[in-house]
Amino acid sequence: MATRTPKSASKGPAKRSTPARSTSAKRTTASAGRPRPRPGASGRKSSVAHPDPISWVFTMIGKLIVGLWMLFAGGVGSMARALGKNARDLDPAHRRDGLGLAWFAAAIVLASMTWRNADGAVSGVVNATVRGVFGSLAWALPLLLGLLAWRYMRHPDQNADTGRMVIGWAALLVGVLGVIHVANDTPYPAGEGQGMDKVSAAGGMVGFIVSAPPMSILPSWITIPLLLLLSAFGVLVITATPVHRIPERLAELRHLLFERQSDPLPREPSRKRPRTKKPAGEGGDGVKPYDTPVLSEKDKERADHSPEIVPGLTDEEDAAVAAAAAEAEAERRPPEPPLPTPAPRTVEQLVLSPQAGPYALPDLQFLKPGTAPKPQTKANTTVVNALTSVLEQFSIDAQVIGFTRGPTVTRYEIELGPAVKVEKVTALTKNIAYAVKSADVRILSPIPGKSAIGVEIPNADKDLVALGDVLRAQVAQADHHPMIVGLGKDVEGRTIVANLAKMPHLLIAGATGAGKSVCVNGLITSILMRSTPDEVRMVLVDPKRVELSVYEGIPHLITPIITNPKKAAEALEWVVGEMDRRYDDLAASGFRHVDEFNKAVRAGKLQPPPGSERVYQPYPYLLVIVDELADLMMVAPRDVEDSIVRITQLARAAGIHLVIATQRPSVDVVTGLIKANVPSRLAFAVSSLTDSRVILDQPGADKLVGQGDALFLPMGASKPIRIQNAFVSEKEIAEIVAHCKAQMQVEYREDVAAAPVKREIDEEIGDDLDLLIQAAELIVTTQFGSTSMLQRKLRVGFAKAGRLMDLLESRNVVGPSEGSKAREVLVKPDDLPGLLADLRGE
Repeated sequence: MATRTPKSASKGPAKRSTPARSTSAKRTTASAGRPRPRPGASGRKSSVAHPDPISWVFTMIGKLIVGLWMLFAGGVGSMARALGKNARDLDPAHRRDGLGLAWFAAAIVLASMTWRNADGAVSGVVNATVRGVFGSLAWALPLLLGLLAWRYMRHPDQNADTGRMVIGWAALLVGVLGVIHVANDTPYPAGEGQGMDKVSAAGGMVGFIVSAPPMSILPSWITIPLLLLLSAFGVLVITATPVHRIPERLAELRHLLFERQSDPLPREPSRKRPRTKKPAGEGGDGVKPYDTPVLSEKDKERADHSPEIVPGLTDEEDAAVAAAAAEAEAERRPPEPPLPTPAPRTVEQLVLSPQAGPYALPDLQFLKPGTAPKPQTKANTTVVNALTSVLEQFSIDAQVIGFTRGPTVTRYEIELGPAVKVEKVTALTKNIAYAVKSADVRILSPIPGKSAIGVEIPNADKDLVALGDVLRAQVAQADHHPMIVGLGKDVEGRTIVANLAKMPHLLIAGATGAGKSVCVNGLITSILMRSTPDEVRMVLVDPKRVELSVYEGIPHLITPIITNPKKAAEALEWVVGEMDRRYDDLAASGFRHVDEFNKAVRAGKLQPPPGSERVYQPYPYLLVIVDELADLMMVAPRDVEDSIVRITQLARAAGIHLVIATQRPSVDVVTGLIKANVPSRLAFAVSSLTDSRVILDQPGADKLVGQGDALFLPMGASKPIRIQNAFVSEKEIAEIVAHCKAQMQVEYREDVAAAPVKREIDEEIGDDLDLLIQAAELIVTTQFGSTSMLQRKLRVGFAKAGRLMDLLESRNVVGPSEGSKAREVLVKPDDLPGLLADLRGE
């Protein structure tokens, strides 16, 4: 009788063999799964081939029961998932109300079973269980459930703190139950003279578990303080009070209980008023190591840098949450300093003309405030969920730990798990952009100063940053330097202002409509709001003729607004001359900076040389603003580039500063020499990565969203700061300009308009004028016109020497070529000065 092959063997590799395998191979493989019979037992039947009938029956019955149970569980699960899907479609407010009502119902049911005598069997079991677990404090459990229900229904905006509240109340309850159990001699559930009745009358099983282990090794006078520390920790968690803020909270409680009636306006006595910084130049020279032109609110307390993510924020709650957050931010914000007086620096003013009186600065009320910042909206919650979903889909051990909402973009912070590469997140840029439905996604890896990756995503609802809010900020009011300008706010909502005197020159570039012109208007308006004409003078170059025309006639100008590109090149040459004149005075008086020179002049320490009619006066800062560099480079590229390079290389110590703006950031406009000498850059949205590299020498500007969104790279910084540029309207500008014109009449410098007459040099000569003069002097003096002599004497090549000889032939200096013989010299040595003057164009 043949041995029956076990069923398990038939499902082995023999059935999975490929058709290419031979029959013998199949037979060998199939036989490998059979149990090999022992010697002498070939006639016995295998136990695998003939299982026990009784075991087989029980096995089948078990499989039938398991199958029926799985069928029932699958049906119930399908129904639950269907109901759950419908529940997820409910409004989040209804879901929270339903959860709160469920907890409230549980509190009522538990109170009905524990606060009265148990009549039924179920009530008795529940009562005994609750009292056995929580002991003598079982009556408080319904109250805690009712408090939880109240939080869900009454304070939906505080649901993010519910977990913290549960942990705090649990720690408080456990500590108190432990103390109660120790006070009742620590009864045990079993033992002589013990029992569950005594345990239930004391601290219950919770009190027994938390108190019995320490009581077995420590005395009660040590165990009880330890349990009280646990309860105190619960109180700190409930009230969200760190240990170092306990004295402050006690002071607030004392003020609330005893001083509130005598103080009609509640205040926080523990919060100190921030100190006001000294103006620049007071108490020192104002120069600090590693100084930066950027002034931001670095010392400001910002507890909401990474706010807790509130899940399920609805549209109906946007306004309420924003209003509450704005009110809380107003309470945290230090009080704003009083507005400056009309003439804060009248002591240092100079009388510009006999008829001119004190100059009054424009009132900050001319600048309107912007919109209140919103810490979180429904769009932020949606983006957090989308980012979490992307990380889960690609199985990346990372999580969104918070976000910082700025005026234009929100920076979401992603924290990586251990042994997770940063490249795994940065490689998902396109997937993240797809998930959040935005093409303008910028990833920072890492965020400067943090161990987190930043994902910057534009806000669907932007906040308006007004120039008035920037100039009214504490950081702007604390520094009285006349060259302070307001830039805007960064991603974290901090106010960013900068000192143009420390930049010392600025390049602004961006595509049309990105906000470049608004930025230039903001810079000029900041100067008008903070400085008098004797402190800052300006030269405005506007080849477009309409961008800066509103500022025509303000007393800060030293020349009418220049619209002709050729006259702009001449004005830049005048600025170079002014720079040289200032350096002459600095060198003669022994000072290294114009600020030191002005300080000595005002103090009367600088006297002119004997016999000189010179009267020293302080030099104002000179700010040159070119609104469109491309137009100047098209008309006179060589002259404009030479003047800009000369100014940017030397003019810092002379108090002359340059702001260049262009909407065409290409290498033929922003040349390498200009970039090398203008260290501070402000890039608005551009159309290509190449333009971004021209402005910033790195990518990033091509990812901006426009409308004032910019990257600011100040001098000395390696990473740009993303800011939302401050907005100033045309109406505000017109009012400020009218005020400035009413204070003083404009006085133009005549030497700027009357630019020096340029020498008319033949275009054919070009840059070879110096070599041509040397060649003419050499040939006329020696009366020997030889090309090889020019090669030897001037050390030039044959092509250059031949060109010089052709130029001299065309101007009748030498005769035509006669083969290998020297050319005839047609000019006598006596006529050499006139020849050189003609060559120079004089």
